[in-house]
Amino acid sequence: MSTADTPQPVDVSIDVEYLTSTLMEMLRIPSPSGRTDAVMQAVGDHIAALGLPFDLTRRGILRATLRGRSEGVHRAVVVHADTIGLMVKRVKPSGRLEVVPVGSHSARFSEGAHVTIFTDDHDRVYTGTVLPLKSSGHTFGDEIDTQGVGWPYVEVRIDEPVESAGDVRALGIEVGDHVALDAAPQLTRRGYVKSRHLDDKAGLAACLAALKALRDADLPLAVSAQFLVTIGEEVGFGATHGLAPDVAELVAVDNAVVAEGQNSREELASVAMLDMTGPFDYHLSRRLHALAREHGIPAVRDVYRHYRSDAAPALEAGIEARHALLGFGLDSSHGHERAHVDGLVALARLLAVYLQSGLTFDDWDREEAGPLADFPSLSVQPADPEPVDRTVVPDEHR
Repeated sequence: MSTADTPQPVDVSIDVEYLTSTLMEMLRIPSPSGRTDAVMQAVGDHIAALGLPFDLTRRGILRATLRGRSEGVHRAVVVHADTIGLMVKRVKPSGRLEVVPVGSHSARFSEGAHVTIFTDDHDRVYTGTVLPLKSSGHTFGDEIDTQGVGWPYVEVRIDEPVESAGDVRALGIEVGDHVALDAAPQLTRRGYVKSRHLDDKAGLAACLAALKALRDADLPLAVSAQFLVTIGEEVGFGATHGLAPDVAELVAVDNAVVAEGQNSREELASVAMLDMTGPFDYHLSRRLHALAREHGIPAVRDVYRHYRSDAAPALEAGIEARHALLGFGLDSSHGHERAHVDGLVALARLLAVYLQSGLTFDDWDREEAGPLADFPSLSVQPADPEPVDRTVVPDEHR
C-alpha cells in the first residue's frame, strides 16, 4: 500500500470522563515494579471492553492488537503500568522498617508518604508512614532540618502496636516485602491532577482513551498496530520482549518533564527529540510533531538529560524499528507529581491521529532491510559535504 492509498487521519473527540475515571481507577491500584498483577487485570478488563484481542506474556506484559489495512503488525505503542515503590531491607530492633527504593527516586519525596505494606499472606496487608529518623521537632529541635537526606535517613512506621523486630515478624512482615507509596489522587476544579504515580498511569489512561475514541468513531487504521503495556520500565527492562516481529515503528508513551529549562508544559503533549540514551528517530519524531501541527493539537518538542523510557530497552534488546517518545507534561516527576487534563487529552488526540496514519516511509519501512538504491537518504536528510579547503585568506594577501 503506497502513501497515496493511505486515508488521511482525522482528529477525534476524546471522552474526558472516561479518561479521568480510568486514570483515578489505575492510580488507586498499587503497582510498584515487581508487584503488578492486579493492575494488569484492570488494564485487561478495559482492553476486553474495547473489543480488542490481546494476551499476556509469562511475566505479565499485555499485548493487544489493533487491526489495520496492513497484513503484518508494523507499529507498536508502548506504555508502562508499573510505578516506583519501596522494599523492606531490614526489620529494625525498634519495630520500624528500613527500606530501599524500587526504581529511581529520592527519599526526600517519600518523607511523610503514606504507604501500604504487602506480605506473602494476601490477607495480611498493613499501612504505615515514611518518616525521617528524627521526625519530632519537640524532641530534636533544629536537628529535624539539618539531618541528612537519603534512604539511610528514613524509616517506615507501621500502623500496628509493634516495639521490636519480633513484633513485626509476628505480623508476617519480612525482608523483601513490597511497600507501595499511596497515590492519594486528586482532580482539581482547574483540571489539574495531583497524585503519585502519574508516571505512567496518566500515560496509560491517555492511551486507553485514544483507543476508545478510535473504536467509537469506527475509523480505519492504515497499519496494524500493537498496544503493549509493560511492567518493568521503572527498573529498566520494560519493553525487552513481547513485541511483534514485524514492528517498524515503536512509540513509547511516558511523562514529559516539566521543570526549569524544559520546554514541556502540563497542558501540552510533548515529542521527545533526545534522552539519556541518545536521539530518537529523526524522521518519526518530526513526523509526530508535524501531525500535531496539522491537526491543531497543542504539542512541543523537548530534550531530556536524566531520562529513559520503554523505547531504550526495546532497542537494547535488538528491535529493528524507528523509535519515538510521546509524553504528557508532568511537574515534579517521581516526586509530588502534577499533570493537567488538557495535556492528557492532547496526548490522546495525537496518539489517535498517529494510529490512523501510514508508516513514516510506507514502502521502505515495511521490510527490515533493502538495497541502498531504495533507501530514503538524500531526499529526506541531505547533508552537504564540508568544503575541502576552509583556509581563510585576508584580502590584502590575495
